[in-house]
Amino acid sequence: MAAAQASKAKTSSVNVATWRDVTPAAVVLITGPEEYLGIRAMDRLRSLVREAAPDVEVSKLNAGAYEAGSLAMTVTPSLFGEGKLLEVEGLEAMNEAFLSDALAYVAKPEDDVVLVLRHSGGTRGKKLLDAIKAARWPMVDCQPMKKDAEKAAFVMAEFKAAGRRIDGEAVQALVNAVGTSLSELAASCRQLIADAATAVDAAMVERYYGGRVEATAFKVADAAMAGNAPLALSSLRHALATGVDPVPLVAALAAKLRTLARVAGAQGSSAQIAKQLGMQPWLVEQAQRDVRRWTPEGLIRSIQVTAEADAQVKGLSRDPVYAVEHAVTVIAMSARGR
Repeated sequence: MAAAQASKAKTSSVNVATWRDVTPAAVVLITGPEEYLGIRAMDRLRSLVREAAPDVEVSKLNAGAYEAGSLAMTVTPSLFGEGKLLEVEGLEAMNEAFLSDALAYVAKPEDDVVLVLRHSGGTRGKKLLDAIKAARWPMVDCQPMKKDAEKAAFVMAEFKAAGRRIDGEAVQALVNAVGTSLSELAASCRQLIADAATAVDAAMVERYYGGRVEATAFKVADAAMAGNAPLALSSLRHALATGVDPVPLVAALAAKLRTLARVAGAQGSSAQIAKQLGMQPWLVEQAQRDVRRWTPEGLIRSIQVTAEADAQVKGLSRDPVYAVEHAVTVIAMSARGR
């Protein structure tokens, strides 16, 4: 089953796959700390192997609790000749017995066996990882998605894969609302895909997730950045009254101002700036529209007051509520050019 793929893997220069398009081979390494992407990659490989060989025998091992000889015993050809899929987790905690057996196996894997190895990060087992790289077996790097642009791209890819549409504002609203956890973001995408009869828009995202802390924080920030002080302050007071901590409120203000400052200092078309800054083009266009109501002095003043508020809500002030109210007021007034 894996013999032809093994040959192909070894002749390519570098065999790095994404978790969305990885395909089975004699050996596949899934590495990186983002657990959700690792699970998705493993699920995809399992599904593809079973699709190609419905009678495949699936086995699991843990590299940290491994007993010498278990790998060879598990991959020994069956009397009935069916293929085998062996999933090994916990490589970041592998013991010496597993390292020794895995090094020998990777150098000469069995035919009709797909071995999937999961390493969550760290330096343990580096010799094995290097051997897999040298042999050019497929690797999937599962790194956390920290930037909003990465999360937005993830959302759009989820909808594209499902054959559904979501508009730009809805993407950003969803990232703002549930973007702290990738698994939760994916679950939210699945919910919207299942429930929406037409393209998902920002109003639908608001109905489903508008009450979230992150969404509430960005509502305050959006109103302040638009120069609407009454709405920003009323939204802020409602958020505080319903238990939202001042820290994420200030973080949302800071995120909006950083985007505005980056776009304000860039030159070129929205597409060129987006590529240069690693942002989505529609986010750049939105920031370009917003920056028109700002003066350089107002932007600098807002960044300074937000930095002060950030320190105050994290312990430097006895009144963090006043600190965030002051920041919101200054930003809203600055956005109007005052």
